[in-house]
Amino acid sequence: MTEVIFYGLSGCTANAKQKLQLQSAGHTLVERDLATEPFTADTLRPFFEDRPVEDWFNRRAAAVKSGSVKPDELEEAEALGLLLADRELIRRPLLQVGADRKAGFDPNALNAWIGLTATGESCDDKHSRGQCDHGHHHFPKHA
Repeated sequence: MTEVIFYGLSGCTANAKQKLQLQSAGHTLVERDLATEPFTADTLRPFFEDRPVEDWFNRRAAAVKSGSVKPDELEEAEALGLLLADRELIRRPLLQVGADRKAGFDPNALNAWIGLTATGESCDDKHSRGQCDHGHHHFPKHA
């Protein structure tokens, strides 16, 4: 299938599930650590394509949830500076196939791009309804 460069954060359970999904679709992953990759504004910017600045951010990052970072109020250069300084803020994973780059894990978009069994909706769609369990732990209750 396709060689995919996968920039994620170690210890991120959602990234671990996403890697498995890509591998099960037959793709070869080249894993890179988003926290230590020597990105610059010029090398990070192409991952966000023509999406609005607020879509570049991980909405579940502590600084976004607390309101100390307001993605919808930022200009492009300021946003890139914040993302480079705090990699937790970056919508992840960052994915690269050849010269093409994308941010975030939307199964339908990935299926159209490189082939992936689509689940019908993205993790963000499920989060907006409180139905996504990526990164959350559910343990059975003992009787």
